[in-house]
Amino acid sequence: MTTAPAQNTTGTTYREAMREALREALRNDDRVFLMGEDVGEYGGAFGVSLGLLEEFGPDRVRDTPLSESAFVGAGIGAALGGLRPVVEVMTVNFSLLALDQILNNAATLLHMSGGQFAVPLVIRMTTGAGRQLAAQHSHSLEGWYAHIPGLRVLAPATVADARYMLAPALADPDPVLIFEHGSLYNVSEPLPDPPDTIGLDRAAVRRPGTDAVLITYGGSLPKCLEAAEQLAVEGIQCQVLDLRTLRPLDDTAIAAAVAATHRAVVVDEAWRSGSLAAEISARVTELSFYDLDAPVRRVCSAEVPIPYAQQLERAALPQVPDIVAAVHEAVGRE
Repeated sequence: MTTAPAQNTTGTTYREAMREALREALRNDDRVFLMGEDVGEYGGAFGVSLGLLEEFGPDRVRDTPLSESAFVGAGIGAALGGLRPVVEVMTVNFSLLALDQILNNAATLLHMSGGQFAVPLVIRMTTGAGRQLAAQHSHSLEGWYAHIPGLRVLAPATVADARYMLAPALADPDPVLIFEHGSLYNVSEPLPDPPDTIGLDRAAVRRPGTDAVLITYGGSLPKCLEAAEQLAVEGIQCQVLDLRTLRPLDDTAIAAAVAATHRAVVVDEAWRSGSLAAEISARVTELSFYDLDAPVRRVCSAEVPIPYAQQLERAALPQVPDIVAAVHEAVGRE
């Protein structure tokens, strides 16, 4: 673990951190502009861009028609033309309407042009459930995008990452997708001062531990930290590894965590079948089989469309008791 940077005394919400990251990008680089549905006058579906239209004007903060394929395609064209667009897609479910643009254009043009045409595009979108928005607004599909070569896929889970990951994402010559879990927007934490270097390739140990590692990302990080607190009362010390970047995965950090703890539980809000959790489990087996003292456990969402009813939605999602139970199985305390 690295030493935590100095912290400011006032709390900052995840939403405010992302807004300040956008403000800094717009202020520092005239090539940067924000576009998407309701990002201007309304301030964004989740309030992230509130006030930016008034500060930077309609050329830099652009409301778009309700057509994800059209405005993501426009973002790709703008990136090819030398600009640095930040495209906001309201939810990951709606991004499927732009999947052709993301997969067949943004992710492939550099390769298909023999390295002549980079696509320095950032696409932000909300992901995840837990807010009673039902099946068309609540799924966790970031693992699908992590399957695609040519993309970088980020999942900031802390206020600090929400604040500081955007700048290096905009500097990346490849298209970058940023997945913001909807349950995190109101989370408030002290905002650390900027680190000397802002890496996009490294996972982060959010809690040390020696008995098992909880491997997770995004909106599942707070649940894993809470589960680790409960398990510590029982004398079970869990490391919590925040992946931060879903493509490329930090194999070195995953292998080091398994070597240190000998038991792994992967927590992923996506469905279990064909999930990112399945990929991580496979990599643990390939890289660290002889370090394991127990099979890898996975805690994922039930394989149903996310329900609207609060009690059914809660039952469908990974919860702290599910994580605690999986660790008990891993350490032999069923």
